[in-house]
Amino acid sequence: MALPSPRDPEATRRTLTDWFAGRFDAPVEVSEPTGPPATGFSNETIIVEVAVDGGEPEGLVVRVQPTAHTVFPDDRWDVQRRLLDSLGGPGPGLRIPRLRGHEDDPAVLGAPFMVMDRIDGEAPADNPPYSMEGWLHGGGPDLQRAVWEGGLDAMAAIHRVDWRAAGLTDLDPCPEGGSRLESRLDEWQEMLRWAAPDEHHAVPEAGLLWLRENRPPDVDEPALCWGDSRLGNQLFSDRADAATVDVGAVVDWEMVHVGDPIQDLGWFTWMDHTFSGGLGVPRLPGFPETTETVARWEGATGRDATHHRWAEILAGVGFTIVLVRLDALLQDLELFPRDSDFARDNLGHNALAAALADLDVHPADLR
Repeated sequence: MALPSPRDPEATRRTLTDWFAGRFDAPVEVSEPTGPPATGFSNETIIVEVAVDGGEPEGLVVRVQPTAHTVFPDDRWDVQRRLLDSLGGPGPGLRIPRLRGHEDDPAVLGAPFMVMDRIDGEAPADNPPYSMEGWLHGGGPDLQRAVWEGGLDAMAAIHRVDWRAAGLTDLDPCPEGGSRLESRLDEWQEMLRWAAPDEHHAVPEAGLLWLRENRPPDVDEPALCWGDSRLGNQLFSDRADAATVDVGAVVDWEMVHVGDPIQDLGWFTWMDHTFSGGLGVPRLPGFPETTETVARWEGATGRDATHHRWAEILAGVGFTIVLVRLDALLQDLELFPRDSDFARDNLGHNALAAALADLDVHPADLR
């Protein structure tokens, strides 16, 4: 789901025409802006075709920094920009869009923005979920397996990045020692307090307690972690056939950090579980079993995934907290009533409650 945009398309086109003309120091033609299919809630995305000095038009994406109705207390905007600048474009197995420019002056579009190459491709949709309909659902088992494995491999490539050489050392929450996993739990705890300062949410709170009591040891060598690591944040091109489908881009880096990459694997598998079992529908028949997925990731990264289930519970807690925040946002936008119970009755909350029950964790009040 994406926030409704109040922008006037023609005014936006004129503004971007002036900006691109200054950027390229040449006359430009900019198409009427459009938006992508809705698969998220945290960024305004504007898609345009830009022709410079009478040349062939090329597709560019303008992402505008959120200034109100934000999902996270810190969108890490500057970090996202530096990451795209450092790692974007062709690379050894990476699928990160190339940064083409940025604007820090909010006077242009009302907030800072960055411009990157548009990647031809489509993400498996959240709404309606890809597990129920859409190009991936109807594509057959061979295509589904190819998409799953391609997405997994693209994520594993991120975990092989030398984040220190890339100048991303400030993403390490514990540069002088300490537990990065404990730091991550603290971040989610603080986000829950920020999202619902006067409310009690028994299920994610019980999940956080279980995660702390069962926290595995930190890995000796941390990795760059994508954060929101799921199929819905990957653009797939050449989708007609399993032999040609490819990951064109990995997007949405608001949750990027340095830590144990098992967190990304847990988020990847948990989100698929949530958008299938959490909705009472089976996983797509072409998707491999979890054991095969874990083994493939271990082979691609050279890392051990013993604590994958712990990471899935962490993902369940994190996603549930995001939905607590989403409920508040939708109430503020008057899309949900003030007495909405969405924060305690949604696919993420219910899937986490069931997973905790399997671990013999029963919050006193599952509501």
